[in-house]
Amino acid sequence: MDSGTISGIVTVVFIVVFIGIVWWAYSKGNKQRFEDAGKLPFDEEGKDKPAKQGDKQ
Repeated sequence: MDSGTISGIVTVVFIVVFIGIVWWAYSKGNKQRFEDAGKLPFDEEGKDKPAKQGDKQ
């Protein structure tokens, strides 16, 4: 195997991994989970809890 063959195999592997990640991110099963995670910064529930030691207020 020369370096051209190895780089070709690595390129194909990375393309397959990229397509897999895109498929996983846009699959319908993850939609609700991602929407919930996107709303976390706007969640008002945590404001009543006291800050942990070391947290800036």
